[in-house]
Amino acid sequence: MDKEKYLRLCEQLGQEPDPAKMPLEISVFPEEVQVAFFMFNLLSDSFEGMSGTYMGKDWTHCRHIFEVFEVDDKKTTLIFMKMIESIIMKQAFEEQERKRKAEDRKRQTAGKTYAHNVRG
Repeated sequence: MDKEKYLRLCEQLGQEPDPAKMPLEISVFPEEVQVAFFMFNLLSDSFEGMSGTYMGKDWTHCRHIFEVFEVDDKKTTLIFMKMIESIIMKQAFEEQERKRKAEDRKRQTAGKTYAHNVRG
C-alpha cells in the first residue's frame, strides 16, 4: 500500500491518518537504499513448483544487472538488497503460517457434528 491509498482508506473509514502508520515513500530513503530497491525489483521472483510457495528472489543475474546499471557501490547495494529480501521473506513466512493455522483450525472442526439436547 502506498501513501495515497492509505490516505484514501482513512478517508473512507472516517479516520484521522496516523503518521506512524503511514507507508513510507521511496524518496525518503538515502540514495543507496533507493538503488537497492530498484535493483531488487529487477530480480525475478522464484516460486516452488508444486505448491507455488514464494522462495525469494533469483540472484543468479545480480552481477549482470549491477554491470548493466553501472552500480558503483555493489557491496552496500547488495547488503541493502538482502535486508529488503529478509523483510519480505519474513512477511511471506508469517502469512503462510497464518494460512496454515487457519487451515488446521478448519480441518479440526470439519466433520464434527454437534448434537444439542433441547427440551421444550
